[in-house]
Amino acid sequence: MLIHPNAYIDPDAHLGHGVTVGPGAVIESEVIVGDGCCIAPNAVIRSGTTLGSRCRVFPGAVIGDEPQDLAYGGAPSRVEIGAETVLREGVTVHRGTQPETVTRIGDRCYLMANSHVGHNSVLGIEVVLANNVLLGGYVTVGDRAFLSGNCVVHQFCTIGRLALMSGLSGLSKDLPPFCILQNLASNQVAALNTVGLRRAGFSPDERRDLKRAFRMLYLERLNVKQAIVAMQEAFPSGVAAELWQFAAASKRGICDAKPTVRDE
Repeated sequence: MLIHPNAYIDPDAHLGHGVTVGPGAVIESEVIVGDGCCIAPNAVIRSGTTLGSRCRVFPGAVIGDEPQDLAYGGAPSRVEIGAETVLREGVTVHRGTQPETVTRIGDRCYLMANSHVGHNSVLGIEVVLANNVLLGGYVTVGDRAFLSGNCVVHQFCTIGRLALMSGLSGLSKDLPPFCILQNLASNQVAALNTVGLRRAGFSPDERRDLKRAFRMLYLERLNVKQAIVAMQEAFPSGVAAELWQFAAASKRGICDAKPTVRDE
């Protein structure tokens, strides 16, 4: 363990083996820092935060501060961050707003400079938030989703796994898994994320099924309820079933199709 003498570590914080803490860093009480974590100079880890093993917190990041919610009454709540997650310069992650609730970030996520995760949000594994991404409260982001620079996501939205938001996109509806949200077009799906599917190791048969389901949802002039029924009949299980399951579970309504939407 290597702790700079100018860092502040509360006596009630717990630091694992091999942790390094730079000058000016602050680690408050009731913080758990996993083995092998690196806390850079001037990073702040506030009470109620748990970091998994081998996380890296860069200068100026503030993790576990109070939620930006006028209804917050000061009750204790938490932030939980999975192993090997990287939080770059100026990242902010706020704890839950209701008593004992949690903001949760999964393993191996990468949060780039000045991105923000609002209270009670949940990120899956290997999620990437590029610079200046803003997530409102209660946002859910599926595994391996990629949110490009300066994207904004309204509170209570859900983003499916392996979805992609292009730079400067805005979202106030739910973005289905495997889909691309076009830049500068709020709530409009532009394409199926075929490149991401190949990189993620989806088989040719799985990609073919997803293209068929995507066409039913966005290209065959069915309304959402009709598309869900059609997809249920064609894909009662398997990866393509995630599309109709996501659409059926959506509470905010799913994104519409851009006029030039494509499936490849």
